[in-house]
Amino acid sequence: MSRDPKRPSDDRESSGAKAVVLVLGVLVLLAAGGYAVAGAVAGDKVPRGTTIAGVDIGGRSPARAERTLAAGLDERLAEPLSLTVPGAGTREVDPAELGLSVDHAASVAAAGGRSSWAPDRLWDFYTGGEELDPVVDVDESALDEALAGLAEEVDQPAVDGQVKLTTNGVKTTKPETGRELDLDASREAVVAAYVDQAGGEEGATTELELTEVEPDIDAADVDRAVEEFANPAMSAPVSLDFGDATVTLDPQQYAPVVRLKAVDGALEPAVKTKKLAGLVDSATAGDGAPVDATVALVDGKPQVVPGKPGLAYDAKDVSDALLQVVVRREGKRTIEVEARVEKPDFTTKEARELNIREQVSTFTTYYPNAEYRNVNIGRAAEIIDGTVLAPGETFSMNDTVGERTRENGFTEGFIISNGILKEDLGGGVSQMATTLFNAAFFAGLEDVEHKPHSFYIDRYPVGREATVAWGAIDLRFKNDTPHGILIDTNVTPGDATGTGVVTATFYSTEYWDITSKTGERYDYTQPTTRTLSGEDCYAYEGSPGFSINVWRYFRRAGESELERTEKFNTVYTPSDGVECKPAGGGSGGSGG
Repeated sequence: MSRDPKRPSDDRESSGAKAVVLVLGVLVLLAAGGYAVAGAVAGDKVPRGTTIAGVDIGGRSPARAERTLAAGLDERLAEPLSLTVPGAGTREVDPAELGLSVDHAASVAAAGGRSSWAPDRLWDFYTGGEELDPVVDVDESALDEALAGLAEEVDQPAVDGQVKLTTNGVKTTKPETGRELDLDASREAVVAAYVDQAGGEEGATTELELTEVEPDIDAADVDRAVEEFANPAMSAPVSLDFGDATVTLDPQQYAPVVRLKAVDGALEPAVKTKKLAGLVDSATAGDGAPVDATVALVDGKPQVVPGKPGLAYDAKDVSDALLQVVVRREGKRTIEVEARVEKPDFTTKEARELNIREQVSTFTTYYPNAEYRNVNIGRAAEIIDGTVLAPGETFSMNDTVGERTRENGFTEGFIISNGILKEDLGGGVSQMATTLFNAAFFAGLEDVEHKPHSFYIDRYPVGREATVAWGAIDLRFKNDTPHGILIDTNVTPGDATGTGVVTATFYSTEYWDITSKTGERYDYTQPTTRTLSGEDCYAYEGSPGFSINVWRYFRRAGESELERTEKFNTVYTPSDGVECKPAGGGSGGSGG
């Protein structure tokens, strides 16, 4: 709004003269009994000379004043507000989106637009004339939502400092100061800008305020955690003493289970209890029965697998103990943990004393492809594989493999029963028995029990083979050497393109050099032909029986002198031929 230039003294004199005249006029009017007239003239009108945001509403009734104010402001307030957000630029925002509007009625009422005969009200009417700001109606939810949208663009959360224990050492994250929109100051600034715009101020840009947000974990907290905990924790191994069992953990092992977490503005050490218990359990049998030591093949070589004591402990006790011991200096990094310890029956020391170091024998046999053979031989090999025999211990195939049932993983196959082939559970496992017998034979182990098949099967070494039948015929051999024996068994199943392969390999420390000789067949006997019936009858041609001798020669490992000789005599019965006719049955016998 422009004004004519005047001297300051002239303005004061003119205003003062007018006020004096006006006051005198009012006094004269009242004194003359014109109070009623003054009240009638004033009515409910807005005091003369009143403006709101530069809009003159003086001397008007409230209704006319509201219309005048709306006409004067609505066009101005339709323009967007220009808001600058540091780091996010300037944007034009519709006041309606900010939830801002002028309350015309409240603005007029605040300016004095009301009906009253009170002297002070009449005084205000004739002597008023203030310049007022409009009353702004603020939709708080809309304004907060709009400011929140701006905050999403500029807010940067503070980054807490971090300290981590890793397998490669201590790693730290530097803290970073964040920033966020000052919502309280921004609300005031936006409303003030809206009022300025209502007053006709054009082109002004309002800058909203950002405040810094300090991290909860600052650099001092990080330095303190590194010096007081992290560096000592990673300095050397620690030992958890459970009484009869001690578990030693390297920093690289326990680093992943220890963490420093923010608590009330500081980094406090904590332990992932379940994972720590897993480390303890991996070094022991865990919260359960102990595990005996043994010997197993690792990358094709026999190695001792340490025994593990059984432990019963409270996992929290272990966590608390670890947090205590990791900050101790070297030489003091052992701590007792309450636990109940049960030692394994066969210890790691005893496993090492078995001296299982090298291959001492191996033997391979082959069989015609048949699914029942693949299943039964494979299952037997799976059970036997990894068996360890201490010096003086006797191996029993029936005791080791167990009864050949479906529940034990076996299926029906051909066996020899009463000199002929029949179908029964476990058919084919004699292939495994023969392979084991020969591996034991060439390892120089004592033959305790073996029985050849009743008639000769040409895929087996003549005079050097064995059969088994649950509850009747077993394969047993004794480890009569001063060293332990590890038995490794492997089966390559047969298929349409090839035969199945069974291999048994014995590992120990070489004690014997074994050689053998097989004699000529003699005392032949001729087969007959049997006529049988029933669904389980299978017709085939017979073959003659005969006798044969096999010798085993014992020499000490690395020596040429013959120490002893062992003779095996085998008498094979004829394999009678079979003709099948309807009706009949019967089963039971040794595996073929």
